[in-house]
Amino acid sequence: DGISSLSAGMLDQMSRVIFLSFEATLYAMVWNNYRVWDLSVESRFGWWACLLGYDLGYYFAHRVGHEVNIFWAAHQIHHSSEDYNLTTALRQSIFQKLGSFFYYMPLAFFIPPTHFLVHSQLNLLYQFWIHTEVFDRLGPLEWILNTPSHHRVHHGRNRYCIDKNYAGFLIIWDRIFGTFEAERSDDPVVYGLVHPLDSWNPLHAQMCHYRYMFWRFFEIEGLGNKFKMLINGPGWSPGQPRTGCIEDIPDIHHPQPKFDRTLPSPFLVYVVTHFLLNMWIYEKIIFFSKSTILSSFSSYAGVGFITLGLTSFGMLFDHRPFAPAFELCRILLSLGLLWFWEGGTTVLDLPRVGVYAVTGLYVVSAYSALVLTVRQLSVHYSKKKVN
Repeated sequence: DGISSLSAGMLDQMSRVIFLSFEATLYAMVWNNYRVWDLSVESRFGWWACLLGYDLGYYFAHRVGHEVNIFWAAHQIHHSSEDYNLTTALRQSIFQKLGSFFYYMPLAFFIPPTHFLVHSQLNLLYQFWIHTEVFDRLGPLEWILNTPSHHRVHHGRNRYCIDKNYAGFLIIWDRIFGTFEAERSDDPVVYGLVHPLDSWNPLHAQMCHYRYMFWRFFEIEGLGNKFKMLINGPGWSPGQPRTGCIEDIPDIHHPQPKFDRTLPSPFLVYVVTHFLLNMWIYEKIIFFSKSTILSSFSSYAGVGFITLGLTSFGMLFDHRPFAPAFELCRILLSLGLLWFWEGGTTVLDLPRVGVYAVTGLYVVSAYSALVLTVRQLSVHYSKKKVN
């Protein structure tokens, strides 16, 4: 689960290589051309106003992300973990920024981009630490701040947790707009999606709800109902209220079994080793993409390579039948990129002996994946002959 969360976080960060701070660029354009108030960067009022304004914008963006199906398709990955720890905070969508940025745009008419950028990062950092079960309740602070207790409720799939506690920094918005719910000691929170994902594949986690919506669009009769399916809640059906009926949600109570497919120790060592190598390459791509060392094409190719690796690891964790064959193709591609792509050794940023060591790892891995692929294919065709 932790590796799956880290993988989702890596995909989110790499998407920024492609989208290039789209939100900040648009915000600066509105401020530079359409602002109605020249607020000084040194103004204390501006900093406090931005704190409240950004957090209020986050509340509405987050609420829409739950209550509008097409935006839930992006946000649902953040709720897909059945554990609740700091790695859960890293499960982010590669598409969510494209649907939430305009909730902050009204600030651009009054608040300088410097204030906006600082508070967007502070708000994000604050939300990292509340993804924990270590802390219980924080006394009087529970009335004002979004705390681990409040956010645990938000991540729950118990009926009383659904569509509650959207706050980023201040819980006052939920209290004002009627979406607050306190954690219950008599009904412990069960984490995850109402309909569990049952997969460790990060690419599947990013795209699964879009695929569901695609088929649902053609299943529902009537053009009006098709449109409502996109803009109403994810649990909506024709004839129901906008966000659906709470009675249709499974009545979940603690304890519940968690999705778990363990790998034999040698396979686990293999996946963790390659995952750490992928993290190393990921860090280099993120670093070099901010300079002129890598071309745009090389940066995009690196993003694709990392995505391929994370998908392959997810397939191995999921015990997919053709995961070894997919992994073999990835390893062979890795060897090709390392020795025949001009950016291969640049991204690794290793001395020659390090490059040889990585090559050796890939060769051994290719042999292992080939053996597993042949074994898997023989089992597959043996079953086919029996049937």
